[in-house]
Amino acid sequence: MFDRNKVITALEQKRSRFQAYGVQQQAEQERLADRLQRFYAMSREEIEAAISERAWPGSRPTVELEQATELCLPFAEGWRDHREARTWAFNVLLNRPVLAVDGSQIAPTKDVWPPVAAVQIGWFINEHRAGGSYTKDLLFDVLAPDELEEDADGGTDSGFLNQQVNRIRFVRECEKLCELMASYAYVEPQAKPLCFFDGSFIISFAGKMADASPYTRAVQELVECSARYEVPLVGFVDRSFSHDLTTLIETVQHNPGSIPMSDATLLADCLPKWGDRSPFFVCAREDELSKWGKAAFYNDVVFAYVRLTADHPPARVEMPRWLLEAGRADDVMDLVRAECVVGSGYPYAVETADAVAVISQQDRQRFYAYYQQILQETGLALQQTRKIMSKQARR
Repeated sequence: MFDRNKVITALEQKRSRFQAYGVQQQAEQERLADRLQRFYAMSREEIEAAISERAWPGSRPTVELEQATELCLPFAEGWRDHREARTWAFNVLLNRPVLAVDGSQIAPTKDVWPPVAAVQIGWFINEHRAGGSYTKDLLFDVLAPDELEEDADGGTDSGFLNQQVNRIRFVRECEKLCELMASYAYVEPQAKPLCFFDGSFIISFAGKMADASPYTRAVQELVECSARYEVPLVGFVDRSFSHDLTTLIETVQHNPGSIPMSDATLLADCLPKWGDRSPFFVCAREDELSKWGKAAFYNDVVFAYVRLTADHPPARVEMPRWLLEAGRADDVMDLVRAECVVGSGYPYAVETADAVAVISQQDRQRFYAYYQQILQETGLALQQTRKIMSKQARR
């Protein structure tokens, strides 16, 4: 039940708080202007000297910093309408393969017994040939009760099992990307695809887990595969809340914790036009992984922000450092931009891989129906709580 009047009344009661928040954000932007000007005045060498004693200063500048004007590398192209933009994107992408991998899952639940889970990995490969050629496919894997580990107390807590399925899905996505990159190892450089990973290679969230090694191994292998097979790889984060660049600025100005905004928010005014991007920075984030020597691969990742829509903060784009050092950053960024023209602000390949991989509510219900059938054929009974049976009847 949704009561429109009650919702509007509740929102109206907090109107002044929303207004105060907006005023505060504007004041922070104004205070930041002076600090940015001081950062702009520093050379790459001066910044490096200022962070020389910090192992993880948030990020480190690259050669691109001195090519930028106030953290902006402007996009040279301009169009009168979307038709011209799509023509540009078509020419950039022609005969340049792009692929993406995504995943979804059916997590175990206390409402169904015996416990069962599933992971689905989908991928999309667009060869961008004149006649049209693409591949959509998926992998579906069921996790039986004996494959779902018990938690430390010997139970099957649903939160613990969800973490386990999340981990399996993440690792399988990385493995599939590595497999696809390997399949292009021996083709000509121009025929190698741009590979999208939907998310960040900087996996700070794993530092909160008892065992982060499956995540760190998966990402390290992903970054190494890109270099080994010389296949471009990009991690795309549409809405990033990272603080790697702001931490660098705080560090060189000896004022930690003084910029209460994300990198994307910081750069929103620095990248005024569609396609404008920041210079790349080497990631040097201090988190629970890097602090304890579990994320040396962070230094093999560079990141930048790029303006892809007028009404949202810039997106974060990450890539293995070798691509920048090989002089391929501009080419890769044009492919990213072109994919986002086709996808109306979001990479079309990532969007399509998500559509391939997604498991709908109807799919889930069908899965449990098949599961019940298999159990009956093996002499077992599916036990469902009255709560979930009630929900299924009402929906």
